[in-house]
Amino acid sequence: MIPVFDGHNDILYRLDAAPGQRQSIWDGTDAKGQLDLPRMVRGGFAGGFFAVYIPSPVDFDDPDFFLRMDTPPYDFPLPDLIGHAAAQPVALAQIGHLKWMERTGALKICTTTAEIRAAMAAGTIAAILHFEGAEAIDPDLDALHSFHAVGLRSLGPVWSRPTLFGHGVPFRYPSTGDTGPGLTDLGKRLVQECNALHIMLDLSHLNEAGFNDVAALSDAPLVATHSNAHAICPSSRNLTDRQLHMIRESGGMVGLNFATCFLRPDGRESPDMPLDAMLHHLDHLIAACGEDHVGFGSDFDGATMPKDIKDVTGLPVLLDALRAHGYDDALLRKLAHENWLALLDRTWA
Repeated sequence: MIPVFDGHNDILYRLDAAPGQRQSIWDGTDAKGQLDLPRMVRGGFAGGFFAVYIPSPVDFDDPDFFLRMDTPPYDFPLPDLIGHAAAQPVALAQIGHLKWMERTGALKICTTTAEIRAAMAAGTIAAILHFEGAEAIDPDLDALHSFHAVGLRSLGPVWSRPTLFGHGVPFRYPSTGDTGPGLTDLGKRLVQECNALHIMLDLSHLNEAGFNDVAALSDAPLVATHSNAHAICPSSRNLTDRQLHMIRESGGMVGLNFATCFLRPDGRESPDMPLDAMLHHLDHLIAACGEDHVGFGSDFDGATMPKDIKDVTGLPVLLDALRAHGYDDALLRKLAHENWLALLDRTWA
């Protein structure tokens, strides 16, 4: 089994949304969701980026949300900005869950690629602490340094809402990512400070103007941990060929998002879809970025999966489909983990 190092998951949000249940979720007793330790082991999940995500008060509470996502076109308004005073306790609680998972002995929070490789060799889940949105960072950026001290090594300036630093794309189909202004002055300072601290910047969820600003300012590779090809699925969340070429030229990475609404050409949420769409996106991403700049960014525990994937145990199904599609084992190893580790070598050095 080829081990998979994955660009994005939301298990910390799932744990935080279920008080008192983290043990049953982590050990698989709960058997819901898409990630737990036994299924990670069965699926060959060796580690990845574990996201801290601050939910909006109305995120996904609308009973018609998923119905509307499955009946395009749709256009959801951006949620309101969340201040750092409200966001920090949530971020600390989710970091606490990751620290607890580390204390079980089955997971290691890694801040270097040497630590990731050692954890993978030992059969321990290798976790990168990632922020999906910078809501918990204050205007003076003091909290950035504090979170870096406890292990933060990857940060997206926005989720799909505005922050002090920039503007996320709305959930909109069909749409380009050209949906608003670029980084704020504070956002430009954040980019420079992340570069100085060797914190990887994640451009998934950032609008096109913000993407351009990061590309102009950053001295690090451009990375979108969980985004797909706009040429195949014209969602606001997906990347144009121009952006993919910029990622390639910077020595960056894009992780294939398994979310159905960003895979299906029709933009629907329904899991009833063949794996062909995933193969087509990967073919396109590799053609645009090169085979050394593409990996997986599943969005497990944060999105609807294709029915043949379903959860983390579906990773071997995807690898088998790619092998049948003509990808050899050398390319599969690059997509599964080698490209992410090489990217982090370039970013964290």
